[in-house]
Amino acid sequence: MAPLSVLATRKKSTVTRLTRNSKIFKTIIKAIEDKKGENIVSLDLRKIPEAMADFFIVCQASSTIQVRAISDSVQDLVKTECGETPYKTEGYQALQWVLVDYVNIVVHVMHPDSRKFYKLEDMWGDAVVEGHDK
Repeated sequence: MAPLSVLATRKKSTVTRLTRNSKIFKTIIKAIEDKKGENIVSLDLRKIPEAMADFFIVCQASSTIQVRAISDSVQDLVKTECGETPYKTEGYQALQWVLVDYVNIVVHVMHPDSRKFYKLEDMWGDAVVEGHDK
């Protein structure tokens, strides 16, 4: 086992932190807006130790058809513009709440009843919230 002093000589990571100005972030917002997603907000979770992602992007859709359209639009545009595919998706069966997980950004496309019931913005009350509606 190497002594702890070896850690002091290790180069720091050159990975840039994800921000609201990151290409993938802007692409997700654009994809949601293209399909008329409503009440779009982002939650900055970077300063919350328990958070599993840097950002949540939450929006709502007025029907299950629109939930699918927005979720599909996010995946298609991010693949085209950024070359990224989601790590995981969930919720396509019921289409009340579809989650598209890009590891550092998790997109939540919700039917209004689900959004009202789960209150993600309240659950992550320590996060910095920013609205993205035009």
